Amino acid sequence: MSGPITGIGAGPGAAGGLQQIIALRQQIIERSEALQSIRAPATPDAAPTGPRGTGFADTLKTAVDGVNQTQQRAGAISAAYERGEVTDVAQVMLARQEAGVAFEATLQVRNKLLSAYQDIMRMGV
Repeated sequence: MSGPITGIGAGPGAAGGLQQIIALRQQIIERSEALQSIRAPATPDAAPTGPRGTGFADTLKTAVDGVNQTQQRAGAISAAYERGEVTDVAQVMLARQEAGVAFEATLQVRNKLLSAYQDIMRMGV
């Protein structure tokens, strides 16, 4: 975009709102790239770190810590909005939605793990 923004709702604060939207978009792109790099190893024959690689408990703890940080950040942004420090409602709602999705995903993983555990316990020896 090389020129000024014109149109409906393009007042003096529109450029700042546009910059915030662009910044949020860039954050989403960076997180997406980070997730893709985690999902696909850099080389096809990349060996896991350590003698047995990262353990399941460590992976689960890292995931839960990430969800906790997301929820804390959303809570902090919400509190800042309530105090009047943050004026962008979209930023607050995006943080809250991100925390909700992260929690829901964690809950689904827990449900699958519990179901798998129950299936194993029902197996005959």
